[in-house]
Amino acid sequence: MQKENEPSRYKWRSAATPHTGEYLSPVVLNILDGLNAQAVMDFGSGNGALCGCLSQAGYDVVGAEYSAEGVAVASDTYPHIRFYQADLTSPLLDPFPGDALFDAVVSTEVVEHLYSPDRFVANACSVLKPGGHFILSTPYHGYLKNLLIAITGKWDEHHTALWHGGHIKFWSRKTLTTLLQENGLRVVSFHGAGRCPLLWKSMVLVAVKDQNETVG
Repeated sequence: MQKENEPSRYKWRSAATPHTGEYLSPVVLNILDGLNAQAVMDFGSGNGALCGCLSQAGYDVVGAEYSAEGVAVASDTYPHIRFYQADLTSPLLDPFPGDALFDAVVSTEVVEHLYSPDRFVANACSVLKPGGHFILSTPYHGYLKNLLIAITGKWDEHHTALWHGGHIKFWSRKTLTTLLQENGLRVVSFHGAGRCPLLWKSMVLVAVKDQNETVG
């Protein structure tokens, strides 16, 4: 029987299915289409599925991922895209060889898994051009959705503590905005993704790195 804590739980063994869900890719593409962006980094690229989608849309995309298995699957599936293995929460993040700063950094459904989300955001900002945009998604939690989860008795299922490597932080729009602001980014838009308004599966915040900001 498949155990929950096996790597395939994250679909690293196949890039056929986006590890962040098919509902997020169109939202990310729509946001990028409205920006003056060409060079894009996927920060926490998983099995590379989103990178493949962005590359097909014409973006010059690079992936960075902590999991060696994820990088291996991504590199095998998309050999024309560069993928790097890196600890994205390290205070001493090594530069990515040969890469200049990026017009946009995308991170989908990663920040809720991290013990050091502030370091993660600071590192994302460090590879972003001044005036560039950070597109960050995480599961949506708002009053109405949380109330519905509680009323229907789904709290343990939704916030399960039994998922090895699962969600350890649950963000609201306010707390995620604060995280971005404290790391030198200015939030410019909010987007819901999946389901209907106020019951979204995920939320996407778009933030800009101001021209005069320096993040250490």
